[in-house]
Amino acid sequence: MRRIAGLAAVALALLLLVLGIRTAALGSRRPAVAAAPVVVIDEAAAARRLAGGLRLRTVSTEDRAAALGAQFEAFRAYLERSYPRLHAALSRELVDGASLLYTWKGRQPELPALLLLAHQDVVPVEAGTEASWAHPPFEGVIDAGYVWGRGAADDKGNLFAILEAVEGLLAEGFTPERTLLLGFGHDEEVGGEGAQAIAARLASRGDAIESVLDEGGAIVQGAVPGVATPLAMIGTAEKGSLTIDLSVEIEGGHSSTPPRHTAIGILAAALTRLEANPMPGRIAGPTRGMADRLAPELGLPFRVVLANLWLFGPVLELAMAGQPPLDALLRTTTAVTIASGGVKENVLPARASAVVNFRILPGDTVEDVVAHVRRVVGDERIQIQPGVRSTPRNPTPESPVDDPSFARLALTVGEIFPGVPAVPFLVLGGTDARHYAELTPRLYRLSPFLFEMGDLKRVHGTDERLSIASLADGVRFFRRLIENSAPAQPPSP
Repeated sequence: MRRIAGLAAVALALLLLVLGIRTAALGSRRPAVAAAPVVVIDEAAAARRLAGGLRLRTVSTEDRAAALGAQFEAFRAYLERSYPRLHAALSRELVDGASLLYTWKGRQPELPALLLLAHQDVVPVEAGTEASWAHPPFEGVIDAGYVWGRGAADDKGNLFAILEAVEGLLAEGFTPERTLLLGFGHDEEVGGEGAQAIAARLASRGDAIESVLDEGGAIVQGAVPGVATPLAMIGTAEKGSLTIDLSVEIEGGHSSTPPRHTAIGILAAALTRLEANPMPGRIAGPTRGMADRLAPELGLPFRVVLANLWLFGPVLELAMAGQPPLDALLRTTTAVTIASGGVKENVLPARASAVVNFRILPGDTVEDVVAHVRRVVGDERIQIQPGVRSTPRNPTPESPVDDPSFARLALTVGEIFPGVPAVPFLVLGGTDARHYAELTPRLYRLSPFLFEMGDLKRVHGTDERLSIASLADGVRFFRRLIENSAPAQPPSP
């Protein structure tokens, strides 16, 4: 017995030694940089220009005629008036009727270009919620240090910050080393045909793209428990999407003589099985990359866990699975979003139907999800129809983080937001960036604005807003990123 206890003590000591060595070996991945020279931004003027852009109702719609109509045309005219230097110096192309492609030729045109993306369109305001806004959603009110209105954060804030940056650099006589492209789609919120058309045009003429930066991440305070500093969450991949229609059709009748299970009951049981049996989770891809880069920034207990996922991975997965935002980083998610059936309280329904939306984790595919649904439902009475409502899409490939392009983003983050680490991040929704995957593997997603976690709920919701200070920081970020886009590699971490 004493020998067994001794062996156990030795094994425990070795385990603790391994954990300690792996934890001690962690070093911060942040580049050692100084803050960038302070650039004075006319914050009030920038806020006024953004506010004016919010007053133009460039609302997403499936109706293509609306996207080609007066509001988008007025928005283009407003940009021309607001940024005269940019429109004089850069070439502008109208693509797919309403999308915009600007080209700023660099000193070394043989270098592949940097492509900055944003989108002109905004989501509608849910009918009946207008009175809940602190300020009307399309009046572009400036109040209490914020610009208020639909699109302030998603995504006109990015669009105007980019234009402000270019206009300011032009006023100083700056010319970039590599060519700068600006791609502003008009229908990102309904699929991004404009971005697809821009990508096709660039491909058709053989334009070489070094990297792409789009919306999708942000500088977020309170994103991860135990991390006091804000984090620059840079999206390096996007989840895919698949919607599946489920339906049951059986003989109806009078409710006084019901079968054991009605159409609704059969369908409800299948939906319950789907919710109770999600696809397996795993810490991989961007989520694993986020853990690796976060580990050196954490206190000792969390650092030990993240430095030793070979041991603590299952425990961490279990903890993350209990919180929906973190669980979504681990697995392909299952969301029952629509259900219907029945017409009268005393009539047995002859048909019941439901819609289930899946957001697909990198590593899973559309085919994997369909097979999973058929296996879990396991009932021949239920018809399973994938992709009826929207086009299925697989997750995007993961963009590299051990790459000069990602290092440049991390460097620029450190210069504009001192002490803020840049970490890879899995984007749960979709962005226009995915349409450029054939042009470059370096697709990154970051809105360079500081948000509290509560602010993120305003995006697509009530009281969307962007702080004037964040807008100014965004302008500084894009200015510095353009300055840093010279071919010389940024410093290593």
